[in-house]
Amino acid sequence: MSDQSTQTRTSLIDRWFLAHPATVDETYFQHMWFAGGFAFWLIVAGGAALAHAAIPAVCETTAGRILRKLVARMDARH
Repeated sequence: MSDQSTQTRTSLIDRWFLAHPATVDETYFQHMWFAGGFAFWLIVAGGAALAHAAIPAVCETTAGRILRKLVARMDARH
């Protein structure tokens, strides 16, 4: 394998998997864990919003409360 193709492959790996996590001072796996947890809570908030849409008396503040916590977590990182 030539040096250029190795360099291109390393560059792609860096650009796709390492560069962004480095901007928030995390490894790839630390960033994956944070983003996965964030996605989980967004799904929970979406479920609460759907439940509230169907039955307005349930989950009245759940989605908003989750979203405020997520925004605070995100703001604390930067």
